[in-house]
Amino acid sequence: MSSITAKEAAALLRRQDNILILTHRRPDGDTTGCAAGLCAALRQIGKTAYVLYNPEITDSNRGYVEPYWAPADFQPDFAVSVDIAARSLFFADEEKYADRIGLAVDHHPSFEGFGAVHCVDDSRAACGEIVYEICRELGEITQEIALPLYAAVSTDTGCFVYANTTTNTHRVAAALLETGIDYFAVNKRHFRTKSKKRIALETELLGHMRFFHEGRGVFMSVSRALMERLGAAESDAEDLSALAGMIEGVDCGAVLRELRPNEWKLSLRTGDNGRVNATEACSRLGGGGHAMAAGATLEGTLAEVEARVLEAIDAVKRG
Repeated sequence: MSSITAKEAAALLRRQDNILILTHRRPDGDTTGCAAGLCAALRQIGKTAYVLYNPEITDSNRGYVEPYWAPADFQPDFAVSVDIAARSLFFADEEKYADRIGLAVDHHPSFEGFGAVHCVDDSRAACGEIVYEICRELGEITQEIALPLYAAVSTDTGCFVYANTTTNTHRVAAALLETGIDYFAVNKRHFRTKSKKRIALETELLGHMRFFHEGRGVFMSVSRALMERLGAAESDAEDLSALAGMIEGVDCGAVLRELRPNEWKLSLRTGDNGRVNATEACSRLGGGGHAMAAGATLEGTLAEVEARVLEAIDAVKRG
C-alpha cells in the first residue's frame, strides 16, 4: 500500500472502469457529497461508475447520491472508498469489498491504511477538499459535481464555523460557488432548518445534560426510548454533537446515541485549546477521528459507558 497525490489518484482513475464508490456507516454530508461528486466526475469522462446503496442514508443527504445508486447486478472492477477511516465503518454490503479497495480517499488522522493505494491528507477539514482536487484533475468542475462537493465541505465544517476550517477550505468553497450552484438551498437545508421533532430532541438533551470537569465538560444522551417517544427519525438526530459546542465555558462535549439495546455511539467534540484531544480519547475506546471531533461505539449501560468515556478523557486531558 502506498500514498499518492490527488493528481496521481486522478491518473489512476482514468485507467479504470466499472468503478464502485463506497460510503461509511451512518453517512454524513461529507461521505455522500464526495461519493456523488466523484461519481459525476467519472461519468463525465466516460466511465461507468456507481455508488453502492447505503441503507442508512438520511433524507437530508439522499438527494445528492440517489441518482448514482448502483443497480443490484452491477459487477465492479475497481472500488473507491471516500471518507472512511476504519474497516469498522463499512456496512454489511460493503464488507465484501474491504480487501478489494483500489483507492481510499480520506482526511482522518486515524485512517487505518487499507486499500491498494490511498490519497489521505489529515490537514483537510473535509474529505470533500481532497475529492475536489481529484475531480479538478479529471476535468471541468460542473454544477453537477460542485453541488454535492459543496455539501461535503460545508457540512464537515459546520458551514465554515468549526475550528478545522482553513484558508484552503474557503478557496475550495469559492471555486465551487463560482460554478453557479444554488448554495443557499444547501445552507438552508443543513444549517437553517430544523424539524419540530429535532427541536424537541434538543430540548430534551439540554434539559438533562450532565456536566463534569467543573463545568468544562458535558454529557448528553439520546436513548432509543426517547427517539420512539418523540417519533424522531434518523435525520432529526443528525449532528446533535454540535449542541455541546454552543454552551459557554464547555470545551469537551460527549453525546451518546443508543443504536441498539446497550450499544451506544459516542460523538466527542472538543475545543481548539488542546485540553482534550478527541481522537486520542476515542482511540482508547476503539474509535478515532480528528483532534477536535472523533467517535467510537461502546457497549454497556448508559452509566457504564459514561464512566468509560470519562476515564478515556481523563487519561488524555491536559490541565
